[in-house]
Amino acid sequence: MIRIDIRPVWRFRGKTEKDFDFLLIALLEGLEKTGKLTKAAELAGISYRHAWNLIDQWQDFFGAPLVEMRRGRGTDLTELGSHLLWAGQRARARLAPELESLASEFARALNESLTETGTLVIHASHDFAVSQLRDLVNPQGIAVDVQYRGSFESLAALRRGECDIAGFHLPEGRMGELMARRYAEGLPPGKFALIGFVTRTQGFIVRAGNPKRIASIKDLARDDVRMINRQRGSGTRALLEFLFTAEAVDRSYVRGYDIEEITHSAVAALIAGAQADVGFGVHAAAQQYGLDFIPYCNERYYLACHAEQVHSPAIAGLIDTLQGPEFQQLVASLPGYSAPLAGQVLAASDVLAETMETPT
Repeated sequence: MIRIDIRPVWRFRGKTEKDFDFLLIALLEGLEKTGKLTKAAELAGISYRHAWNLIDQWQDFFGAPLVEMRRGRGTDLTELGSHLLWAGQRARARLAPELESLASEFARALNESLTETGTLVIHASHDFAVSQLRDLVNPQGIAVDVQYRGSFESLAALRRGECDIAGFHLPEGRMGELMARRYAEGLPPGKFALIGFVTRTQGFIVRAGNPKRIASIKDLARDDVRMINRQRGSGTRALLEFLFTAEAVDRSYVRGYDIEEITHSAVAALIAGAQADVGFGVHAAAQQYGLDFIPYCNERYYLACHAEQVHSPAIAGLIDTLQGPEFQQLVASLPGYSAPLAGQVLAASDVLAETMETPT
């Protein structure tokens, strides 16, 4: 089975030309977290000597220091080092899902021409657990093509027969009731099944210490707050719009409402780079960038498929994976995640009807 990785190339041109070594980003990330080069080198998987050589090479290229050693206080990033780290993190957050989707699509075409085994095509709203699903099911001989799409776009692709699985999320409480009505429009009774995946917490991703003291949806409309939004068609964007309506918040007063990113990580990267004060997303994205997180609501993430396909070899293998210990270990490593219903098969119409009837 062929796997493809597509990676960006940064080519710096100054007095000389040099291709960037992304290992430096991992090293700077470790330094920001630990303040110690020995620990940062360990996290990056390289020796202390290699770490210093890498830093020296790039300090020579830029003609300015990336780090500053303080006697008895470890090693800090300079302003240049911080900016370089932020640029690398943002590029990774913005490009990685798209490159992953493109590589997955290419690999599917190659594998299907080389073997008679089909590929399990998944269109799903961006999620940290989904991004690692391919590695868990590949050992079973199941090729997986993951394409990141918004929840509503993923379900539409499932109806058109463009994918085998569509991942979407459904909040609990009053917001869940409203969103279930929208989802039910595209999942007619008897035709679709839902596979339990994860439960996760969504909330406000804010800078460390929450300097703007953001605690509610109404705070997003304050003059001193800049937000970063998710793209139209995503379940998170739809949830936030429901929340604005419920709290009677005029979107035209929200600074940054029309600035969009396609992943939770990209939202967090912008906040970490001081380009915004707040975004709405999952706890795991906040932790990834050392940000604070204010929980707001819980939601269930489901994988939808055509009911008659539940017992197909590929989907049955996926269900086995979700019920296995490795998936539970993965979920346990993600803050704000749990998987009480992982691998359970449910009728889509029953789940949506039950959600719509939930008392408010």
